Amino acid sequence: MRPRPLSPHLQVYRLPLTAMLSISHRITGVMLSLGLLAIPALLLMMVLAPKGFALVQAGLVSLPGKSALWLWIYALYFHACHGIRHLVWDSLRGLDKRHLQRHNLIELGLSVFLTIGTFLLTDGRSLSSGSSP
Repeated sequence: MRPRPLSPHLQVYRLPLTAMLSISHRITGVMLSLGLLAIPALLLMMVLAPKGFALVQAGLVSLPGKSALWLWIYALYFHACHGIRHLVWDSLRGLDKRHLQRHNLIELGLSVFLTIGTFLLTDGRSLSSGSSP
């Protein structure tokens, strides 16, 4: 008797882009939640421990801090674009394979475009060296 075939494992199965975007949507949701939890902590630190806040501020103007900020901004736009896509799906539109592929590219492109647009609207001030204008 031959052994039963095994189901494909994630290591040998290539996930479609729609599935990868769905997983990314969950990850960005966690990132955004953690970032939002930091806001009240930073506000409390400003009031209760100004020296500690100055240390945090110095960390945020460093290259890793700025990179984290822009990744968080991208996560915000990506999460919003994917959420809008889910609203479209709730209306039972765009569920066929042709639309799914097109919506994948629109979602990714729009989230990148919005992030770059935000950077340009702020004149890249959060990434520039030196103090505020």
